[in-house]
Amino acid sequence: MAIFTTGASDVEIESPVPALAWAPIIGGATAAAAASLILLLLGSGVGLTMVSPWSGESASFTTVSVTAAIWFVIVQWLSSALGGYFTGRLRTKWAGIRTDEVFFRDTAHGFLSWALATLVVAGLAGSAFSSLVGSGVQAASSEATTATLGAATAATAATADDGKPFDVATGYFTDLLLRPQDPASRAQSDDAAATSEVSRILLQGAASGDIPEADRTYLASIVSSRAGLSQEEARARVDSVLQQIEDAKNAALKAADEARKSAATVALLGALSLLVGAFVASAAAALGGRQRDDEEAALLVRE
Repeated sequence: MAIFTTGASDVEIESPVPALAWAPIIGGATAAAAASLILLLLGSGVGLTMVSPWSGESASFTTVSVTAAIWFVIVQWLSSALGGYFTGRLRTKWAGIRTDEVFFRDTAHGFLSWALATLVVAGLAGSAFSSLVGSGVQAASSEATTATLGAATAATAATADDGKPFDVATGYFTDLLLRPQDPASRAQSDDAAATSEVSRILLQGAASGDIPEADRTYLASIVSSRAGLSQEEARARVDSVLQQIEDAKNAALKAADEARKSAATVALLGALSLLVGAFVASAAAALGGRQRDDEEAALLVRE
């Protein structure tokens, strides 16, 4: 805002030149977005050379993940610096403005250029990043649900002996009430019923997290009758199978936890990289604007 002094009073006249210039912002954002896409494609090509379907010829998952994260940070910083610098150099010189105000406007233009470029890149290539984070969250929840065979699965996954849908929880307690004194005769006389009952016991145990000792003994009796094993051998087989189920559940939970940690790391690193990119773009715009003003001042002095 310029202030003109007259004989009567000071009159404030608003400057006809707006403080915000969209042309250099759009130009810098376009350059930053194009540079981001080029560098991302280059990184994808280099990353594919690190992965091989042949055993022993591919880099480890940790190496690939760390390399991809570092490259993402480099892409963000380089593209932000390029876009911010272009924004500062391309803007029109503000005449009659204090130095600190020029610095603020340059940094603001650089920040807006970075923000516009980020939105463009997010719309074009950000779905891959979003799917990566989303897949980590989905994997954590789905793996945990699969590992524990959650309540919903336990309630609908089995069928009754007549083929109709059967509530596993209700079916388990019904079996418990009607459990025969001699499970061997039951297993030999009704094979389908014994198989369904064993399935419900396993599902109920997975849902509750443990199989009671009475159920283990009952399963061993059925296995002994069906497989022709002694009670001790049948019990050893039951314990072995239950341990395999527990190991599979723990492996699934471990994979879910690793997926969760990976998704959290990617999200935090992405947020930090974007914040640093905003700073780089603002600083580069201030540098570009200062160089533009210095070059113009030097040209006027030579003339």
